[in-house]
Amino acid sequence: MQMIKGGGAALTREKIIASVAEKFICIADASKQVDILGKFPLPVEVIPMARSAVARQLVKLGGRPEYRQGVVTDNGNVILDVHGMEILDPIAMENAINAIPGVVTVGLFANRGADVALIGTPDGVKTIVK
Repeated sequence: MQMIKGGGAALTREKIIASVAEKFICIADASKQVDILGKFPLPVEVIPMARSAVARQLVKLGGRPEYRQGVVTDNGNVILDVHGMEILDPIAMENAINAIPGVVTVGLFANRGADVALIGTPDGVKTIVK
């Protein structure tokens, strides 16, 4: 299952853990479940000196990047939250953003999505298996 993660600015470490995990299980509440990715801002971890250059490239990809003020990642980088992205091909978008010089990683988990999602609903937990 493809998803956007990184609202807490730990996306690089989350991706590292997902890449070595035998099984990737994601837990979320029902408000986060969408039919097409892009409803929520897409976080991008960026090396600080590249912030402006990366932002210009993200605009070319159709997004509206916004610097997340006052946030420094555990890796010493900054976060650009990209609004308005229409992510019709998540794998292609993840690859395109990760190819921008200065991007550490993007919070799009498409190449390595979750194997299982546990979704909290008012009626209990809904389990979705890939």
